[in-house]
Amino acid sequence: MNKLTSLIAKNKAISWVLGFQLFRFLVLPFMGLMPQDAYYYLYGQNLSLSYFDHPGMIGYTLRFFSDIFGKSVFVIKLADFTITTLTIVSFYKLASYFLSKKKLERALILITTTLFISILSFNSTPDVPLLLFWTLSLICLYKAIFEDKKWFWIFGGIAMGLAFNSKYTALLLQIGLILFLIFSNKHRKLLISPQVWLSLVISIIIMSPVFWWNYQNDFASFTFQSSERTTSISEFKISPTNFFGAIAHQLLLLLPILFLVIITFSYKYIKRAVLKFKIPQAKTLFLLAFFIPTFVGFFSITPIYWVKLNWMMPSYITGIILAGMFISKKLVKTQIVFSVVFHVLAMIQILFYVFPIKSDDTWIGWNELAIETENLQEKYSNTFVFSNDNYKTSACLNYFMNQKVYAQNIIGLPALHFDYLGDDLSNLNGKNAIFIDSDKGFKDHKMKSDFNPELKYYFQKITEIQPIIIKKDGREVRKFWVFYCENYQAKIN
Repeated sequence: MNKLTSLIAKNKAISWVLGFQLFRFLVLPFMGLMPQDAYYYLYGQNLSLSYFDHPGMIGYTLRFFSDIFGKSVFVIKLADFTITTLTIVSFYKLASYFLSKKKLERALILITTTLFISILSFNSTPDVPLLLFWTLSLICLYKAIFEDKKWFWIFGGIAMGLAFNSKYTALLLQIGLILFLIFSNKHRKLLISPQVWLSLVISIIIMSPVFWWNYQNDFASFTFQSSERTTSISEFKISPTNFFGAIAHQLLLLLPILFLVIITFSYKYIKRAVLKFKIPQAKTLFLLAFFIPTFVGFFSITPIYWVKLNWMMPSYITGIILAGMFISKKLVKTQIVFSVVFHVLAMIQILFYVFPIKSDDTWIGWNELAIETENLQEKYSNTFVFSNDNYKTSACLNYFMNQKVYAQNIIGLPALHFDYLGDDLSNLNGKNAIFIDSDKGFKDHKMKSDFNPELKYYFQKITEIQPIIIKKDGREVRKFWVFYCENYQAKIN
């Protein structure tokens, strides 16, 4: 205990880490269930080698924590918080290989103060385990390359495989490794080393459950993740909204100081490489190899494609280490000020829901919706429940209701992994249903007056009933349209 106290006293960075992580931990009980939490919890309750839209690591993680600590929203948040804390610890270890003590402290403060760490601590996404295994992969590869510790090629292969089993973005680890070896004069000889290729083979073996699931399911996940993206990009339509939206996202996730520092050194290194043909020294090149393809790669397509805010997150690991090399003490202090202000504002929003979110991506109202839906089932007995969004409403109702809740696959629309749960919808033939339709814009109490056109092809009669209005602290914050649907008939392809 005395050693820990002494370490904290001598290292202000650790004090900041503990302070921010304590803050996040104290906020956890006040965070409601997010749709992503519910959806990936559904993964864990339906164990599979992989899933339609992502590999299964986040689902396995939530299942592990829930089996140990029980089913609760807090336990889900605790899982995210714990894994993200381990990522910070791993980052500290990785950064120590590249930075002096003072610069290491600055880098540690930088990553801890970001909003993306808070988001990953509060919200279940595949990025939560991805960033942990991404960081562990880099630790292992560093040990193997720069310290010539052969066993770490094996550990690195395992870590890269587990990263891929978290999210497909992890393929950029193998790409980064190959790029580093190609451009590093000192380490290029490793390209013909059996250890490198053994590491890559091991990573592929660890990945194999994902490939096997896709093989068994007509490569559904690979097709989903690739076809839509490549089609949109190939259309090559310039969109300023996409570009400036991406900038806004990164400003939010990293906060302005860190974002500007990262943009500055990105420009610096790219200019040197392109105009002066200068390759950085090996350790810096290593960091850039796992930063440039992800950060700059995704940023480069933002003018023609909507890049989601979390896609660049893996690049932050080495990007923040690079930022630690350049950033001044004064700028770090400014970063802390920005972070404190943003986190206080976030806490106020979480506690008081000052600004109702016009989206289903909110932690408010899902349990109340489940209660109201169960009340409706008492009035309309022997009914099943389904929703028409891809997964959000259905996943949340699945979590809170003690019954199976279906998604829009009921009416023949694609519904992500709900399509792969093995449900025989013909067993529902002749049954009645309650259909929940979220009103994301929520402006009034009016009924919808019309219904999804697909409903009439699957049900004999559809009757709209009064919408469900969700209140928080006496304020109306959410609205759901409700339809009573009679005599379901599944369409068998």
